[in-house]
Amino acid sequence: MATVLNEQDPFALVNDPGFMADPYPAYALLRTAGPVRWATTPDGSPVWLVTRYADVRPLLNDPRLSISKRNSSGGGYRGFALPPSLDENLANIDPPDHTRLRRLVSREFTARRVEELRPFIQILTNQMLDRVAGQGHVDLMTALALPLPLTVIGELLGVPNSEGERFRNWTSTLLAPKPGQPPERAKEAVTGLHQLLIDMVAGKRAKPGEDLISALISMRDEDGDRLSEDELTSLAFLILWAGYETTVHLIGNGVLALLTHPDQLARLRAQPGLMPSAVEEMLRFAGPNPFAIRRFPLEDLQVGEHIIPTGDTVLLCLAASHRDPSRFPDADLFDVGREDNAHLAFGHGIHHCLGSALARLETEIAVGTLVSRFPDLALNTPVDQLAWLPSFRSRGLQELPLTF
Repeated sequence: MATVLNEQDPFALVNDPGFMADPYPAYALLRTAGPVRWATTPDGSPVWLVTRYADVRPLLNDPRLSISKRNSSGGGYRGFALPPSLDENLANIDPPDHTRLRRLVSREFTARRVEELRPFIQILTNQMLDRVAGQGHVDLMTALALPLPLTVIGELLGVPNSEGERFRNWTSTLLAPKPGQPPERAKEAVTGLHQLLIDMVAGKRAKPGEDLISALISMRDEDGDRLSEDELTSLAFLILWAGYETTVHLIGNGVLALLTHPDQLARLRAQPGLMPSAVEEMLRFAGPNPFAIRRFPLEDLQVGEHIIPTGDTVLLCLAASHRDPSRFPDADLFDVGREDNAHLAFGHGIHHCLGSALARLETEIAVGTLVSRFPDLALNTPVDQLAWLPSFRSRGLQELPLTF
């Protein structure tokens, strides 16, 4: 691995199954070699990688780093190309607009609203596991990890169940394109998602409910210019996307971490009260997002001895920082009872993920119910034969075959 990294751009390893199965030795080498590394993403876009916790954490909340594409110099990685009516969301704008939108969404996307979903999530999890309980084997991704977050976020936002399958297909097309997928498929997915949201907003405006979309519409219609139409659609898009993808892979990666660390699985079964702590360790040890959202320096930025020019693209490597031994003792050890676990999986500062409480709750219920219901749960495929998504943006399993 060291020889490969010395000779190749680290992103060249994305299509290496060995790297996707265990990228952490490569991240450790990058972290040890220096705090910053010049690299090129698979689409040919240049980026600066920052890998050490002591640098990543403050930079996540550094006002000199913008998340607005308008501050890109144009040559670096900019993320997905989206129409303006989907791009004006919290993941793409800076203060003061970010502050205003976050305050409005926070007013409705509350801890109380999320906690009220607990009985629904538990019932839904039980129902999904009931369907496979008599089979003795299952692909966890298709049986639980994929449909659960999609159904839950649909319930929160008031998305019709009939639209769930289309949304999942379009999201997969964008996040994990299959090898050889023609470029027009991604454009079709964006167009489809855009129209779904337009129709959904129109339906909720005509017939409001108790859901989050109806609440956001009410803000727009009653408060006038406080939420523009593009901002409303973009917020709905971000909540749908973020509420789905991260939780899907957190459930899959978390279950795999437990099954490959049987001592920790036994400990969790003996002490189910450790489940919230176990979720935090899953986020640190096997988090689904290797990188924070791309950022662009508003001025020349010094990190260590490196100067990152204004407008270049910076990728803060969460996965590398989470295994940084200078911050986490026994950083490569999976410990469901880890007490000092200041991971950065949901960001830090003003861009901390608003949906973090929902992702934690879903994972806690899904994984906790699974391991308690099936005491003989085991992998049905050797670890080195598991298929991972060929994506540098997200680390997640395509399938997780289990027996019980």
